[in-house]
Amino acid sequence: MPRTTRNRLRLALGASAFLLAVGGVPATPAGAADTTDYAITVDPTAKGAKIDDTMYGVFFEDINRAADGGLYAELVQNRSFEYATVDNRSYTPLTSWTVSGSANVVNDDGRLNDRNRDYLSLAAGSSVTNAGYNTGVHVEEGKKYDFSVWARAEAGTTLTVSLQDADGTLATARRVAVRTGGWAKYQATFVATRTSSTGRLTVASSDAAALDMVSLFPRDTYKHEPNGLRKDLAEKIAALHPGFVRFPGGCLVNTGSMQDYSEASNWQRARSYQWKDTVGPVEERATNSNFWGYNQSYGLGYYEYFRLAEDIGAMPLPVVPALVTGCGQNKAVVDDALLKRHVQDTLDLIEFANGPVTSTWGKLRARMGHPKPFHLTHIEVGNEENLPNEFFARFNEFRTAIEAKYPNITVISNSGPDDAGSTFDTAWQLNRDAKVDMVDEHYYNSPQWFLQNNDRYDSYDRSGPKVFLGEYASWGNAFKNGLAEAAFMTGLERNADVVKLASYAPLFANEDYVQWSPDMVWFNNHAAWNSANYEVQKLFMTNVGDRVVPSTATGTPSLQGPISGAVGLSTWATTAAYDDVKVTDASGGTLLSDDFSGDASQWSHTGGGSWSLQDGQYVQTDVAAENTMVSAGDVNWHDYDLHVKATKKSGKEGFLVAFGVKDTGNYYWWNLGGWNNTTTAVEQAVDGGKSTLISKAGTIETGRAYDIDVKVRGRQVTLYLDGQEWGSFTDDKPAEPFRQVVTKDRKTGDLIVKVVNAQSADARTAIDLGGAKVSAKARVTTLTAAPNAVNTETATPVAPVTSTFTGVADRFTYTFPANSITFLRIKQR
Repeated sequence: MPRTTRNRLRLALGASAFLLAVGGVPATPAGAADTTDYAITVDPTAKGAKIDDTMYGVFFEDINRAADGGLYAELVQNRSFEYATVDNRSYTPLTSWTVSGSANVVNDDGRLNDRNRDYLSLAAGSSVTNAGYNTGVHVEEGKKYDFSVWARAEAGTTLTVSLQDADGTLATARRVAVRTGGWAKYQATFVATRTSSTGRLTVASSDAAALDMVSLFPRDTYKHEPNGLRKDLAEKIAALHPGFVRFPGGCLVNTGSMQDYSEASNWQRARSYQWKDTVGPVEERATNSNFWGYNQSYGLGYYEYFRLAEDIGAMPLPVVPALVTGCGQNKAVVDDALLKRHVQDTLDLIEFANGPVTSTWGKLRARMGHPKPFHLTHIEVGNEENLPNEFFARFNEFRTAIEAKYPNITVISNSGPDDAGSTFDTAWQLNRDAKVDMVDEHYYNSPQWFLQNNDRYDSYDRSGPKVFLGEYASWGNAFKNGLAEAAFMTGLERNADVVKLASYAPLFANEDYVQWSPDMVWFNNHAAWNSANYEVQKLFMTNVGDRVVPSTATGTPSLQGPISGAVGLSTWATTAAYDDVKVTDASGGTLLSDDFSGDASQWSHTGGGSWSLQDGQYVQTDVAAENTMVSAGDVNWHDYDLHVKATKKSGKEGFLVAFGVKDTGNYYWWNLGGWNNTTTAVEQAVDGGKSTLISKAGTIETGRAYDIDVKVRGRQVTLYLDGQEWGSFTDDKPAEPFRQVVTKDRKTGDLIVKVVNAQSADARTAIDLGGAKVSAKARVTTLTAAPNAVNTETATPVAPVTSTFTGVADRFTYTFPANSITFLRIKQR
């Protein structure tokens, strides 16, 4: 930070004199870029919001192979030969299997059961080998692995089961005698003779046999076996001490068909996640096409989920379909009988969780091994529905039925997929009018948005519906993302009377099967590691406190200048033509003019796609390419008017016109006809992470030329579509880097001072505890790293460091390091 800025801060905050008055200033740590001065004042006599034990939790969705190949401990991929092109265009029923000799997958009346449709017909003297997940089947020396298979043979046969890798045998082979007759389950146990992450499981048959549910499980799973959870991943969840576990989605809940898996639906594979598919014996559970592009075995189902929540002391929070699809599908299902069936399924789910063993579904729970109830108290209906009126009509059907039979269950609604906009506003109004107990909000935004919106819930109605922040994250897994999220979380805690539940999302990502990033825990078939975001979540979850202690802090003066930058053109899964681009300054002087009658030399191509001059227009012709940005002009331009004529030629969306372009990760763009040509919005990209600033429903017609005008004045932008004002916004909210909250832990009596310093300067801070009688010693936990630091399998630059600070008094100073999150636990006397 420049010296002049530092002096301005000291004059503005007046903290230096205060620091000297309370006993001097500690030396600035070596290597610090600079020091800024702040003051925190705590009022221990005032009563702040109560913080529930369930404040922070986790959201488990089967995305990025979080279940099969992840938390579910099964080591065999495609164990029941159910993979199909409906799951992924590259799949066949033998995906991940290699055949030696002769084998084929059969779907006929000889199957294991109706819901397990496919099985393998293996010829005499033939074998099949499974490749597992990632680099193969992972085994560890000295550990036990349980093999099982369902098999039948007309004349009996012997199966030889072996584990090996390229270097040879990994365990002594086992022989399994298959009796003549119908299907039966056969088992064997291996003890690994060495460790390998590239293992292969081979099943060979001496005579013809039919096989299904070929399985290999580590004996050492989390808490339970068989059909258990991968221990290291489950322990990552347990270490957070989450207050709740949201499950199973996400997009898994509100996409695909709402039909069941039966002959009546022609064994519909692309279905929403429906709980009855996922319970009972694993060999009788349905298979499904996962929205994220692979197959779901449902080996990890609702029973395993409830059991996990119980094991880690967390509240289960299931989500059921509302019969309105989302995640780009946006269709309201009109079928009253189907709606009633889903409502009844939801009532049955509550009975499965809580009912006595004499009830129909409580009896199934007991038969699966858990006679005691799971104590379900909350249930969510729907997920990110983009049709608020249609969703709410169906939500009310669920709510009415649940409240009539189970009046003590909290029924949670939602507010759509965004943090603002017309869908959000409509959904919230419907929820308020109906006096819904709790509303789920979701948003994924840039780190800057999180720094700017610490006060988001300060103005929420204290007597209205409570907030469940069910999914949120800044775009990235670097420490700067964790810093921004931590700064935002201080605002969540300050508003704990409104925000009752919050969960970062998603939870897991297998590094070789990624559909969504960022994620909290990364893993492969042999290791798992915490992201910077995980470390932030863990710090907050394990130091929540029971009540907010009101406090205030000085801030950092905003030094924002006008919006400045070049201009740009782009497309997203669309072909489009641009013409007559003109940029003029505030006085009307020409900065850029291009009618594309010559060449395109003024434009730099920084994105994907294919741009060319055609008939006096600049045309992007790759219909599959996303973000095809070309830009022109000066990054220092400000206070200008941009005009462009744009025509969509083909594809799924509209077109994008950019302004304030600094580089490939920092710009604004007007996204006309985005989100599958359903919405028009202005988005801001900061360091590659995008946030929506203004959004409205809207579509773009193919073949029609639109006149686009953008007026930039200072930090205000006005947008015109075909000469009519479409909307405007002012981007002047400061991204405050210094945030804090103070809570009290009733059990220990500790005051917990939580401070985020998301800037490159140390924050020398005067802390006034308002007369509280405290110990001179504080336990300190600090997260600090370079802003772009990222944890990996082999390096963890973002990790907590604990220490002791002995300078605590009623009034004391503490220097919070640059780019840091610091928790001071101060004992009260």
